[in-house]
Amino acid sequence: MKTREDENAANAAIETVRGWIAEAARVVALTGAGISTDSGIPDFRGPQGLWTRNPAAEKMATLQHYLADRDVRKRAWQSRLATLENLREPNPGHRALVALERAGRLDTLITQNVDGLHQRAGSSPERVVEIHGTIHEVVCMACDERAPMERALARVRAGEEDPPCRSCGGILKSATISFGQGLVAADLQRAQEAAGACDLLLAVGTTLAVYPVAGVVPIAKAAGARVVILNSDPTEMDDLADAVLRGSISDVLPRLVPGRPS
Repeated sequence: MKTREDENAANAAIETVRGWIAEAARVVALTGAGISTDSGIPDFRGPQGLWTRNPAAEKMATLQHYLADRDVRKRAWQSRLATLENLREPNPGHRALVALERAGRLDTLITQNVDGLHQRAGSSPERVVEIHGTIHEVVCMACDERAPMERALARVRAGEEDPPCRSCGGILKSATISFGQGLVAADLQRAQEAAGACDLLLAVGTTLAVYPVAGVVPIAKAAGARVVILNSDPTEMDDLADAVLRGSISDVLPRLVPGRPS
């Protein structure tokens, strides 16, 4: 149970970070699954995480299983259908980063999420690096052709259980980075360069346990940037941070935006 002293200390830390952001010329944000949980999207490995409750779902996110097993692909298409037909809405955490961008502070938003909620909230697509790809597009694993996800889902609704690529007949997959699949080199380079050039890195809703993207935190620190971590639980890099904030992201993140009521 939080005491008054705990609450005062937390408020003081928020005010300190708010001041740092107001002073910063170039902020980079790194977001993970935790920023989307208040939109009703579960994380993966938490107590109520997607893979905790349904271990079979992890197979659908593993490239080896996806390519080798048509039944896995069929389940994946039904999962995508359910996900896209129940689109979630951005929450105050997403909108706080939009406000930070519009205040002229946010240079680059690196996200581990594939839900597209940052852009849906109003973040400029050119500032967003979707390091793990997006569920809103499909890609052919044979010819690399990309297309809107909705086009493939229309075929699933029409009765195709595992729709192949219409150009070459190859296997279609959501344009997300699966286990066993490498990141897009240009996206990783852009994320690392942004981290190396920022003066404050804000890590939000990520345990910082997934590499190589978690490596942007020590890159920013080594370049002299302040590092602020906002997460509900401890992370792998709390010891590197200049400030660690705990609490609801939807509550705390909006309070960090300069010019907004704290």
